[in-house]
Amino acid sequence: QVQVRESGGGLVKAGGSLTLSCTASGPTFSSLGMGWFRQASGKEREFVASIGWRGTNYANSVKGRFTLSRDNDQNMVYLLMDSLKPEDTALYYCAADRSGGGWYAPSRYDAWGQGTQVTVSS
Repeated sequence: QVQVRESGGGLVKAGGSLTLSCTASGPTFSSLGMGWFRQASGKEREFVASIGWRGTNYANSVKGRFTLSRDNDQNMVYLLMDSLKPEDTALYYCAADRSGGGWYAPSRYDAWGQGTQVTVSS
């Protein structure tokens, strides 16, 4: 059973940066696809970024501002968020995909963290 936990959320001013971290348990971390999703108040959960054998992919809304990386030795993935905007405010979730692909659809993921809040003030 893969368990996922994210951290690193907080309050930041528009234009600032924040790095989210995510760890997933288990000896096969390197084979997992990992994804980040976010859910703003009153809105549906949306794809942010993913990494896996399909490569590293980003939503258009964050492309060029967010960078996703992973450290398989530490069982960690990192989401570096630059040039943050108020519209980036949301609860950010990390998820693990046992197929390893790293997909756009939340339904393709097998394990989810509890979420970490990111608030960007104007």
